[in-house]
Amino acid sequence: MNVALLSEGTGRVKVTLSTQWIGSDLVVLLFNEQGHIGAVALADYSHAESRASTSVVTRLGHRDDSVAYNAAYKLCKQLQKPVCAVAGLHLDDITGEEIAQISRNCDTLVERLGRQLSAGSL
Repeated sequence: MNVALLSEGTGRVKVTLSTQWIGSDLVVLLFNEQGHIGAVALADYSHAESRASTSVVTRLGHRDDSVAYNAAYKLCKQLQKPVCAVAGLHLDDITGEEIAQISRNCDTLVERLGRQLSAGSL
């Protein structure tokens, strides 16, 4: 069972991505130092329709839904397998630029994981 642990960014905008395979299904966690469960996205792939479908559940008052959705959807589409993404990124007194940087860091981590998976290194 291969597990990945990747990080992107420094200081307040550092994000970590962790993975765990459960059979042939992938679970991805995206979090920072104040990590928690903010949103959960589940993506499933339809081979008959050649498309991924994603559902998201978000905790009240949390805004992690887009991060969870993007990770689950992109990886499911690439792998053509079920992917569950859990996102929990909290930062006190966050600025607009920090939000944008955290979002970019999450996208970078998902892309890096996708490349590693395509290369067969996980």
